[in-house]
Amino acid sequence: MRYPVVTLSSPAAQQPDWPDPAMAAAVVTELAGLPPLVFAGECDQLRERLAAVSRGEAFVLQGGDCAETFAGANADAVRAKLQTILQMAVVLTYGASVPVVKIGRLAGQFAKPRSRPTEIRDGVELPAYRGDAINGFDFTPQARAHDPARMLRAYHCAAVTLNLCRAFTTGGYADLHQVHAWNRDFVRNSPSGQRYERLAGEIDRALSFMRACGAESDELRSVEFYSSHEALLLPYEQALTRIDSRTGLAYDVSAHFLWIGERTRALEGAHVEFAASIRNPIGVKIGPEATADEVRALIRRLNPDREPGRLTLITRLGADAIRTLLPPLIKAVQEEDSPVAWICDPMHGNTFEAPSGHKTRRLADVLDEVQGFFEVHRSAGTHPGGIHIEFTGDNVTECVGGSHEINPADLHQRYETACDPRLNRGQALDLAFTVAESYRTLPG
Repeated sequence: MRYPVVTLSSPAAQQPDWPDPAMAAAVVTELAGLPPLVFAGECDQLRERLAAVSRGEAFVLQGGDCAETFAGANADAVRAKLQTILQMAVVLTYGASVPVVKIGRLAGQFAKPRSRPTEIRDGVELPAYRGDAINGFDFTPQARAHDPARMLRAYHCAAVTLNLCRAFTTGGYADLHQVHAWNRDFVRNSPSGQRYERLAGEIDRALSFMRACGAESDELRSVEFYSSHEALLLPYEQALTRIDSRTGLAYDVSAHFLWIGERTRALEGAHVEFAASIRNPIGVKIGPEATADEVRALIRRLNPDREPGRLTLITRLGADAIRTLLPPLIKAVQEEDSPVAWICDPMHGNTFEAPSGHKTRRLADVLDEVQGFFEVHRSAGTHPGGIHIEFTGDNVTECVGGSHEINPADLHQRYETACDPRLNRGQALDLAFTVAESYRTLPG
């Protein structure tokens, strides 16, 4: 296979400083010869699902770890995250009566952008942790050195994770008759878990009715599930970009859905150039500094043919700003007359430091930003198309609040994230119920 399929001429931000460029080149060449992690036809199917979202006919649930770790590529961790997505999707589908497009923030989220290239602790300065695909989390010179061989391990961990996801979602675990089984752990006795259990009982009765009528469908026994990550580490993404034999077009087969982050969405940058060159559905994070003109320019560059399902705008504006900053962005997109799916990332604009020094988020702020997202779209007559969140299936104590409340003094108990604070499963269910209630109040 010819490599690279996609060549880039623009400057690339947030890239590693490989100490041995020859070794990095050899790793990329090896990656380019490995099998695809996803297939072009699956990407096309997701683009069709996102087209329905842009028309107001479906809702996106996208979530997973802030930063995946190699250690997390195991059956228990993947199953716990999948449980969370399945439970949230059930709440949204049943509570809001809307089809839910399920996209995991997994099987590739191994690289992270950083505000500063280095980190200082007790007078010692080392390279910042940039995700397991680049360097290690431990604060030692050996761990923090940029190592291109980690890209190969990232590929293999992504393959393991996707294999597990496919097994769980098609092998019976995602069967809708299993709604109670997804709730048999720490979350069951929480207020949100008890609320979910009541909803699961209603679903049981509905399924029994369908069975009695002879109307059960095979679609209840498996789910469509798609993978996504930030397309940050360009050598990795370029190495996994292939020409589809059906169409002769380029697809990044590292994931179904790729997004460009807030720090790398420069119109003349390499990340936008790369995204424009592939056929996958693409997302762009839109932060509080984004202007209407910038959003228009990104739309023209990334979706010049105005193709439904091609482009998703993921707003990360903050609870205190979304009601002010989102309306002019929506107006700009309306004036551009190009179909987009709007998704709310209520996590990244609501981070603060607790007195203990832990970086955290208040669930109340997360919920408030989601409510603001719905309010603005309701006022504009546009469709609030989904949520993009950072969560884990474990009983962590990283975000404060929730129906089973975590206080700032509790953060130290199970603060396990490799980067940003995540919702635990009970908090994620709290969010799902709030979103379902907000969706039910939409006009029409």
